[in-house]
Amino acid sequence: MRALRQLRRELHREPEVGLRLPSTQRRVTEALAGLPLEIRHGAALSSIVAVLRGARPGPAVLLRADMDALPLTEESGEPFSSVVAGAMHACGHDLHSAILVGVARSLCAARQSLAGSVVLAWQPGEEGQDGMALMLGEGLLEAAGTPPVATYGVHALSGTLPHGVFGTRAGASHAAAAEFAVHVGGAGGHGGFPHLARDPIPVAAEIVTAVEVFAARRFGPADPAVVSFGSVHGGEAHNVIPDHVTLTGTARAFSSAAARLVAEGVHRIARGVAEAHGLEAGVRWSEGYPPVINDPHEVALLESVVCETLGAHRYAPLPHPLPAGDDYARVLDVVPGAFALFGAAPADAAEPPPGNHSPRARFDDALIEDAVTVLAHLTRRRLDAR
Repeated sequence: MRALRQLRRELHREPEVGLRLPSTQRRVTEALAGLPLEIRHGAALSSIVAVLRGARPGPAVLLRADMDALPLTEESGEPFSSVVAGAMHACGHDLHSAILVGVARSLCAARQSLAGSVVLAWQPGEEGQDGMALMLGEGLLEAAGTPPVATYGVHALSGTLPHGVFGTRAGASHAAAAEFAVHVGGAGGHGGFPHLARDPIPVAAEIVTAVEVFAARRFGPADPAVVSFGSVHGGEAHNVIPDHVTLTGTARAFSSAAARLVAEGVHRIARGVAEAHGLEAGVRWSEGYPPVINDPHEVALLESVVCETLGAHRYAPLPHPLPAGDDYARVLDVVPGAFALFGAAPADAAEPPPGNHSPRARFDDALIEDAVTVLAHLTRRRLDAR
């Protein structure tokens, strides 16, 4: 597995952000050279889809890894830290890419015993660009000639799960994510004469408070939602009331019904509060990824494989869904599967370790071998089950 760790570190040193990852695509493709795979590259993005056909006929299973980085300046202190200014693999996608290469090699070596096909997908643009939607549009689910009967993926976590422990949960494991902007329009004027203006600042503040109360009180613990405002922009001088204020934020929910209710509530509250003060408010809502929904049967199979291959102490059910999003949800919307998470903070990490998306996040690539073992055995078990 030394070669996989070296691949991971090469990817980490030269991260790429977004949908176009030419260097990453080239490195991963080179790592697959010589394997009995049908490989094609994406048109709208730098994706890689490789199909392995077993020696005997059977169903298809889809495996996915994301491979894009984040627009962060690395502060991890790793000797193989990013040399690209403003880009860092802070979410473990470099590990995921190397893991899937290892799975490809493992399954290719066992090709004569495989009954069916394996579709291996390396995806750019998970970090907000919805790369999976583009891959689905380019025929990912038809790559093997027959729709997959199951799909699996893994994701490293710097925190949340103990070191080396795998886990997920049936049902929602990740949230639906949306972003929004609220534009409050008033009429500016002199700060000493607010009665002659229509001040959007206190109205914007009231909208923030009302939305936060709505999110806290309207949703119960069984189907929660999270709304957070991330920016407030308005005005340029201390003594001038601005014409408008813009608020931006994110909303997370763990069901499609809750996601719709959040959107309706933010629209209603923003417009209603503004109208009550004689102002106007408009909301721009951008739907993000749907919630990640894991199939109970596939989760049970995953747990069984982890316990058999690594030991029962290496699996722990995820007690609650995570308020993070992932566009792998788009595959799980149409194909039953399981998204396996694993604790990958180094054993010597501080407590608590910096989380995913932190410029100080670190991941233990010694766990690549374990993740390869789990995914390869899981795939073989699912193909044998028909």
